[in-house]
Amino acid sequence: MTRTCITMAVAFSAVAALAPSNAVRAGPDKILFPENYAKGILYTTVNRPVRPGSSAAGGENSAQFREHYATPAAIEAVRNGQPIPSGTVMTMVQYRAKLDAQGAPLQDAEGRFIKADVIGFGVMEKRTGWGAEYPAELRNGEWEYAYFSPDKTLNGKMNFGACFQCHKSQASNDYLYTFDRLKPVAR
Repeated sequence: MTRTCITMAVAFSAVAALAPSNAVRAGPDKILFPENYAKGILYTTVNRPVRPGSSAAGGENSAQFREHYATPAAIEAVRNGQPIPSGTVMTMVQYRAKLDAQGAPLQDAEGRFIKADVIGFGVMEKRTGWGAEYPAELRNGEWEYAYFSPDKTLNGKMNFGACFQCHKSQASNDYLYTFDRLKPVAR
């Protein structure tokens, strides 16, 4: 009888280990690469000069040109003074800036850096219930962060804690540095 109970317990344990877990998990692997990001709205571009002693997302420490894309629902919500909705995906495409012979970024007539090759993709995604597994001092509402390499694979070498720490200062702007640039986007 004892041997049967032990065998059954081992079998139930094995099945339980294979069953999907209902536990909430934190981490960038929740986010899939947003294949359709460019069908969203390009709401701003940013020149990011080299900042001595710092390292940009993706480990790059070179001048960058960045394009920021948002879902139409996110822009509409911000414009109407409503919270950014669950399901929002914000995508930042990072390009290395073209440099002149002295290493300074080349600029177009409007002063924007001229983009060269893609360095990577920074992605923020907001989902109801996300973030609860983080301690309060790190949590960024219901946002999760991911960084994808130019080949669109998740870059697991990133320190995603740095994303949370950096964006924490933007809590009043739903953790977005570009929050105010969402409002004036043309309909």
